[in-house]
Amino acid sequence: MTKAPAFDEVELLDEQGHSIGLATKASAHGPDPLRHLAFSCHVLTGRGEVLITRRALSQSGWPGVWSNSFCGHPEAAEPLLAAVRRRAGYELGLELEHLELSWPMFRFRTMHVSGAVEAEACLVYIASTSRQPTVHPAEIMDHAWVDPLELGRSIRLTPSVFSPWLVLQAELLPLLGGADRAVGPRQQASSGADDAETYDARTNDALERVLK
Repeated sequence: MTKAPAFDEVELLDEQGHSIGLATKASAHGPDPLRHLAFSCHVLTGRGEVLITRRALSQSGWPGVWSNSFCGHPEAAEPLLAAVRRRAGYELGLELEHLELSWPMFRFRTMHVSGAVEAEACLVYIASTSRQPTVHPAEIMDHAWVDPLELGRSIRLTPSVFSPWLVLQAELLPLLGGADRAVGPRQQASSGADDAETYDARTNDALERVLK
């Protein structure tokens, strides 16, 4: 299993998605959150099942809820694909066999009753593996392989069971039955063309970098 990350900083972004420096994770996720760069990943088997994970009860935010396969933050100047693979090894003990960008700019802000806040500009990836996960108990308390469309239906029927970012992603991703539905202001997620264009330079020839 990959060692826990030693870094404690995240990359801050302005409204246009440009880097404006670094901040500690604690300050970025505090009561006055700072928008920062992150990623989400959905891991599939060759049969098309998607891995969902239940967050450990020791997590400071959204403990015990079901979420996507894994999420994380790149280190400063760390290549995004390297960051995704690193996190897959740390949380799930998995080597990813295929990895592609599914949604170039997923922006959301949400608060947990514990006071934890997420304000992220998130790149969403889809990956595949032929292996079974070995989950890190400090991160994940349970996991399951499920049909993606059935998962999407469950999310829409009982959203409180799932992480807020997975609920929003289910509205956007065809994998989960989403149909590029418009995301309203109440949900505070963004998937507009301007955001996508901001990330085009990185997602074309610069996917191996965090930011220019």
